[in-house]
Amino acid sequence: MKRVVITGGAGFLGSHLCDRFIAEGFHVIAIDNLITGNLENIEHLFKLPQFEFYHHDVSKYVHIPGPVDYILHFASPASPIDYLKIPIQTLKVGSLGTHNMLGVAKAKKARILVASTSEVYGDPLVHPQTEDYWGNVNPIGPRGVYDEAKRFQEAITMAYHTYHGLETRIVRIFNTYGPRMRLDDGRVLPAFIGQAIRGEDLSVFGDGSQTRSFCYVDDLVEGIYRLLMSDYAHPVNVGNPSEITISQFAEEIIKLTGTQQKVAYHPLPQDDPKQRQPDITRARQILGWEPKVTREEGLRITYQWFKEYLERKAQAQPA
Repeated sequence: MKRVVITGGAGFLGSHLCDRFIAEGFHVIAIDNLITGNLENIEHLFKLPQFEFYHHDVSKYVHIPGPVDYILHFASPASPIDYLKIPIQTLKVGSLGTHNMLGVAKAKKARILVASTSEVYGDPLVHPQTEDYWGNVNPIGPRGVYDEAKRFQEAITMAYHTYHGLETRIVRIFNTYGPRMRLDDGRVLPAFIGQAIRGEDLSVFGDGSQTRSFCYVDDLVEGIYRLLMSDYAHPVNVGNPSEITISQFAEEIIKLTGTQQKVAYHPLPQDDPKQRQPDITRARQILGWEPKVTREEGLRITYQWFKEYLERKAQAQPA
């Protein structure tokens, strides 16, 4: 049985990756310090003999007994509310944590895929964003701790590839959504759904003309799996090129939830990207991948999950 290590395994994306690799017949070792992850996301896996969980911070020395075939390094805060609250930990997991996991991959002769992000493009001056674009990033701005951690992560990963001959893969992830997102993580989709469920007005920052491109989590996991199994070492955008303004997206959420909320406009945060749309030509050509789930279908599944999750939480509260 092939063994795969998934850092950030109790997080939103990490937990879905654990599910996928279990389904593919792997022995999965999940590592998470639970600073933003949640054991509820993987508790259904604890009964399986082919699943292990280590409660550990990969910014510190990492020891994994036994052979390892693949590593997916997904440990990192991934939303502005998190990396503005814990900026040092964000920088450390992107730098020290990546260095440690690359060291494990080298020692175990394992292939490693690191989770980069569309944030390496910053507030882009090129649209849509191709992998050849170098980005427009403010290294000392409030978002710089995340952007630069990921840019360093890519640089050290390529250094290990060229200097040590390590088998490396780099995925640049664009906005992703689906079940197991945290309602309080600050990203626009859970924020809108949470506000709609609570009967609050939907908070739009700026004039709402900024754009995002939302990819359903199952599509993203498929793209990541294909990239890991490919022989391509340079960065690959994985995301949904269907672009929408935040104002339009707010209206979609209001329609989906059947609520009567209005949109409340607030000042745009510093360095907030005005456009975000992946060019996925490389993913189509090299991986034969493109998203399949429509935004309408994905939002319906996600909203249903949030409603059921909140109902379970309410029932678990003591009377």
